[in-house]
Amino acid sequence: MVATYAPTMAERTPRILHLFLTLCIVSSKSTSSSASSGTDAFLNCLAADIPRRLLHTPDTPSYPAILLLSIRNLRYVLPGTPTPLAIVAAADAAHVQTAVRCGRRHGVRVRTRSGGHDYEGLSYASLDRSERFAVLDLAGLRAIRVDAARAEAWAESGATVGELYYAIGAASRTLGFPAASCPTVGLGGHLSGGGFGALSRKYGLSADNVVDAVVVDADGRLLNRSTMGEDLFWAIRGGGGESFGVVLSWKLRLGRVPETVTVFSIRRARNQSAIDLITKWQEIAPAMPRDLYLRVLIRNQRADFEALYLGRCRRLLRLMRRRFPELGMAQPDCQEMSWVQSTVFFGFFAAGKPLELLLDRGTKPAYYLKVKSDHVQVPIPRHVWESTWAAWLEKPEAALLMLDPYGGRMASISPSATPFPHRKGNLYQLQYYLFWFQNGTEALEKRMRWVRGLYKAMEPHVSKNPRAVYVNYRDLDLGRNEWEGNVTSYAKGKVWGEKYFKGNFERLAAVKSRVDPDDFFRNEQSIPPRPAAKG
Repeated sequence: MVATYAPTMAERTPRILHLFLTLCIVSSKSTSSSASSGTDAFLNCLAADIPRRLLHTPDTPSYPAILLLSIRNLRYVLPGTPTPLAIVAAADAAHVQTAVRCGRRHGVRVRTRSGGHDYEGLSYASLDRSERFAVLDLAGLRAIRVDAARAEAWAESGATVGELYYAIGAASRTLGFPAASCPTVGLGGHLSGGGFGALSRKYGLSADNVVDAVVVDADGRLLNRSTMGEDLFWAIRGGGGESFGVVLSWKLRLGRVPETVTVFSIRRARNQSAIDLITKWQEIAPAMPRDLYLRVLIRNQRADFEALYLGRCRRLLRLMRRRFPELGMAQPDCQEMSWVQSTVFFGFFAAGKPLELLLDRGTKPAYYLKVKSDHVQVPIPRHVWESTWAAWLEKPEAALLMLDPYGGRMASISPSATPFPHRKGNLYQLQYYLFWFQNGTEALEKRMRWVRGLYKAMEPHVSKNPRAVYVNYRDLDLGRNEWEGNVTSYAKGKVWGEKYFKGNFERLAAVKSRVDPDDFFRNEQSIPPRPAAKG
């Protein structure tokens, strides 16, 4: 069976965000008059080959809604945030090629946005007020074609994870794909950064299951795996595609799943042995069979143990009673369903909701956000969890902590197979997901102090040399690029780059120097070109 999905999209934008954005646009306009002639030339270049209805500038009424359409973090819609001089809502590959070529010709950088989930907003915002940039929005490029007989799919970068899950579920009850639990995440950024999810212990990362891709390079050429070469194909599968070009679409290898899977969510309060259970979970979850994914969410005075098992409840019960009896799982905790229904369970924290929720792109920013993350390689002692909970997690500004187990297939793939190096030797990933709703500097500073303080307190208990981070959980606290001449400094990039990529950073920089030596595709944490060897 072949299923094709090409949805329509409704735009919804709160009035208050329009007001914020209008202030941002006015501020941006006041600082950009000296570059107006270059901007006009760039826009005229775009308009020669792209329909006007797909070009949005601060002078067009559609601009605020289009800019807000995929912004997920209210920190990047406040007054003073630099905004793009244009948004290109690409409807086909030729529009992307034109945007790249016009940008190169007229000195306008292009930032690519698929779902807008970049934690630091780098797909649609710049922290450099002097940079002239445009946003290439791929939301209109989100067709998905599933070939169930071949267990393959082609998906465009503007599609969301939820749309991919929905299309797979429509084509087959026995196929799945390892990707994020959040259904509104865009495939372009997710796949190019690695892509971790509930099936990763079974099948590895999303990027481990990419078998081909279509890319527009810095010269505006349209390339596939055979024409781009294996080094570039390696780099875009975990190295951050925005550094090397614009990835338009991906060919994915799908994984077999049973017709019926089992999920559960078991909540334990702090006074119901939650700390003892978390301490034990650290050794148990990464060593479980590959068919079981068991994560922990910690917030306020409770811990939620959430699981996906590729099989029936009765087998899961036997496994849990043998390997983790302390959790006290019982038959009533089980919920059996199809794999695609389980993605709704993880995406919306409840079973029984309609599959069509996977198609909701969630087109409005809901809160302010700051995220940090770690990898844990040695179990954190119980007394550390106890003191951390008392000192940090009881505060009203505390974040949601997410503990995602590795092991299984994740541990059997070489750390150099893709740019994502966090393989064998890592027990789990720890994410500090801090969100809040209050506006204002005081609220912002209070939350930032909290998350940075906890991050510092956890330093003795997490990975070292480097303190490793997953690039899809981008964190500008790790370092920002600086420019030497008109090219990103390799030395400055290495400061943050080795934390994301470890030894793979040097190879990524070598690929960058070959495919984009002039550093056209760049942002505050893009891969820099590797300097030529001296002598």
